[in-house]
Amino acid sequence: MESEKVRYLINMINDMDIKNKLRLSRCMSQSKWSGLIYNTKENYEKFDKMLKDIDEEYRTTLINFAKYKLVMFAKAKLMEMETTEQNKVALYLFNNIT
Repeated sequence: MESEKVRYLINMINDMDIKNKLRLSRCMSQSKWSGLIYNTKENYEKFDKMLKDIDEEYRTTLINFAKYKLVMFAKAKLMEMETTEQNKVALYLFNNIT
């Protein structure tokens, strides 16, 4: 059974637009979180390219991700989770995009 924290974040991800999903995926795929199975260079490059394709600001400017409150809130919640929970959320998010 999924924990309440995992369900909460999955619901939050479902409510995000595609740009915020990609921003969060990009952050997660390059993170230093130990044990996160999906933070590979290939994932980072894929999400980075997808975000550049749909987000003019990201393509032309160095973005301060801190201004995206929902993305930062989701990252903070992820950091509070156990590694297995983080991996469940990452898998859901990454599969939701591709």
